[in-house]
Amino acid sequence: MFGLGTQELLIILALVMVVFGAGKLPQVGTALGKGIRNFKAGVSDAGEEIDKLEEPRA
Repeated sequence: MFGLGTQELLIILALVMVVFGAGKLPQVGTALGKGIRNFKAGVSDAGEEIDKLEEPRA
């Protein structure tokens, strides 16, 4: 996964906990999940629009 090992992931998790605090982690995770979901929906919608534009017209 992106060339990250267990030690690197633990260090990143520790830094996130220091920056945001343990109480804010669920909120950060929820916001990140919603952002990724919206990004995927936007990419999908853009792909559909491109497909519509590329269809041959009779």
